[in-house]
Amino acid sequence: MSVAAIITYTIVFLAVYVQVFFLVTLLERRKELAAAHRKGYSLSTYPSVAIIMPCWNEEKTVHGTVESLLALDYPKDKLEIIIVDDGSTDGTWKEIQQYQGHSQIKIFHKENGGKHTAVNFGIAQTSTDFIGCLDADSFVAPDALARIISVFQEKPDTMAVAPAVIIHRPTNLMQKVQKVEYNMGLYLKKMQALLGAIHVTPGPFSIFRRTVFEKLGGFRKAHNTEDMEIAYRMQEAHMKIEHCHTAQVYTVAPDTVKKLYKQRTRWIYGFIQNSLDYKHLIFRKEYGHFALFTIPAGIISICAAVYLFFAALYNLVGWIAEKIVQWRAVGISAPRVSLDWFYINTGTIVFVTTILYALLIMAMVLGSRLAKQKFSWHIVSYMVVYSIIAPFWLLKAIWNSLRAKQPNWR
Repeated sequence: MSVAAIITYTIVFLAVYVQVFFLVTLLERRKELAAAHRKGYSLSTYPSVAIIMPCWNEEKTVHGTVESLLALDYPKDKLEIIIVDDGSTDGTWKEIQQYQGHSQIKIFHKENGGKHTAVNFGIAQTSTDFIGCLDADSFVAPDALARIISVFQEKPDTMAVAPAVIIHRPTNLMQKVQKVEYNMGLYLKKMQALLGAIHVTPGPFSIFRRTVFEKLGGFRKAHNTEDMEIAYRMQEAHMKIEHCHTAQVYTVAPDTVKKLYKQRTRWIYGFIQNSLDYKHLIFRKEYGHFALFTIPAGIISICAAVYLFFAALYNLVGWIAEKIVQWRAVGISAPRVSLDWFYINTGTIVFVTTILYALLIMAMVLGSRLAKQKFSWHIVSYMVVYSIIAPFWLLKAIWNSLRAKQPNWR
């Protein structure tokens, strides 16, 4: 067996292993997950909560984001909203000023310093029991906050809770395939939470106990992925992060390939750099599945995707070269199409790869069910589109890491 074949078998085996591992985890906890939707939420008390909303050039969405916060099913005297305009150059500040004097809202304007500085500025204005963050292009469901706080009350050792992030009103193909991806991501995030292995607390509405910032300090720039770095820091400090799949938050997805490429390049670059910053945690069992599973699996996934991309490209070039030689020798003729099961490849790699794709589709379906979303046939579009474009942002992120060049935010 060639080295290339060994590598390919190893990659496929590991991918199948991870999916089976998650599926077994789900089956073990399926009753608990199903009950979460049925029982709703019940709070013994309503602790005070501050939501920080950093803004930079969000004039088109900031109003809807604020209105969704004001519509939260939570006592008005226990919820404050702090809007921080981080030096916007469009009409964002004008949109924000209409809330001047609102009993629940405080608004601030500061020079541009990056999202982490805006959030830290907002935190400094609070004295609440819990602190959350909401990106200015996201919208929360009315019951999202109460559901998240119920997790804190049910599990007192929890220090942060991440919500279920769902694509808001997808219109074109790019947004619809991201909806499929986000639904699958919801399933994966929930499985990571059950293992105590979450590596990112998303900007759209993750909620923290104040204790987190008192003990660990505020957010850091962290390669423009501050929501990832704070999760790494919490894992290092053995602080528990949960996930509430019934607390839904809707975010506006990039609507073009260019915007998606920039966003994902930043995300992957951030993962690589944060993993390097916290490399001392990797494979140390005292940090649990986060160190033994999440970070290694992410690194292996990136390497595997790049390898498979180049392997497929090499095979494609070889096939084209072979066809050119044939055409020069015998000319171009129409291919004869006939179905003969004898010529169908039934080798082990094909069989295992088929199982892998079946498991991936199952993950997407299970994610849709957790999110209470309808099944989408854009699963096929997702696999095709991401197979073509994802390798390019992975390669760009790796290249930026090698050059120590941080990608732009947008």
